[in-house]
Amino acid sequence: MPFSRERSVSRRSFCLCCVGGALYTATGGWLTPREAFAEARGLVSLIKDSAAVSPIDTHKLRNNVSVLEGSGGNIAVLTGSDGKVLIDAGIGVSRPQITKALAALGADPVTHLVNTHWHFDHADGNEWLHSAGAKIIAQQNTRKRLSEIQRVEDWDYNFLPLPSGGIPSEVFASEHKLKLNGSSIALKYYGPAHTDSDISVTFAEANIVHVGDTFWNGIYPFIDYSTGGSIDGMIAASDANLAATTDETIIIPGHGKPVSNKAELKEFRDMLVAIRENVAKLKQQGRSRDEAVAAKPTAAFDAKWGQFVIDPGFFTRLVYEGV
Repeated sequence: MPFSRERSVSRRSFCLCCVGGALYTATGGWLTPREAFAEARGLVSLIKDSAAVSPIDTHKLRNNVSVLEGSGGNIAVLTGSDGKVLIDAGIGVSRPQITKALAALGADPVTHLVNTHWHFDHADGNEWLHSAGAKIIAQQNTRKRLSEIQRVEDWDYNFLPLPSGGIPSEVFASEHKLKLNGSSIALKYYGPAHTDSDISVTFAEANIVHVGDTFWNGIYPFIDYSTGGSIDGMIAASDANLAATTDETIIIPGHGKPVSNKAELKEFRDMLVAIRENVAKLKQQGRSRDEAVAAKPTAAFDAKWGQFVIDPGFFTRLVYEGV
């Protein structure tokens, strides 16, 4: 597979990477992600097929918080006598691997699940986790999105509503607090960022924060304009994350290397700002989207950030839409 940064970005960090080889073979040549999305009507099915066989890696952090890597987005787990608390659910077909990984963290049942946003690689496992006993908590837009058909134009895909068991039963507008397993857990809505449903989840005593898909560690992010996302919202979320963390904070990104820190987050934010400025200048000059892509406004960052699913051209198109 043509992903040269495999040493620094796990193949399991985002299941789309596993789809690339299949698309390459099927089409006789490498497509950009945008072209691949348009070409492969069954893309989501391919992602789920990959998740069905992908192993789960467990990274133990501190204060009984771990992160599971390998099923869609990175999943945080808090263990203790109140039961396991999961931040994000991954993809439903990963249930056997996730069940095994959770069992290795202790015998306590899963009692709570928090969705950082509505996307299927973070919420597709909602139904089975609810059936296992989890109460699902999310920002109110996540429940709205999961309850209705959602069209994501850049994936050329219509997502059906989740079954009733997968719909969050407890929602909030801006902030929500939990006290479980001796941990103070703060949920906070960003406002529109990656989507219009993104939240951060902070474990106060452990000084750990899961920032969902407002941060893709070491790779260009996807921005879902179809459901309220924007480049400016992503930058605003990054600023909020930087203001809320210290050099000692462990930061869990939605995708990419699952254990990160403030320095890597700042590098991500600075990359977003610089590319936004470059693309905005081109658009102000009257350049079309394709002309902006041809001008390579991401060139200074591509070696580090552009070697994964969201390639430089696709990311330029996403930024162009929002400036």
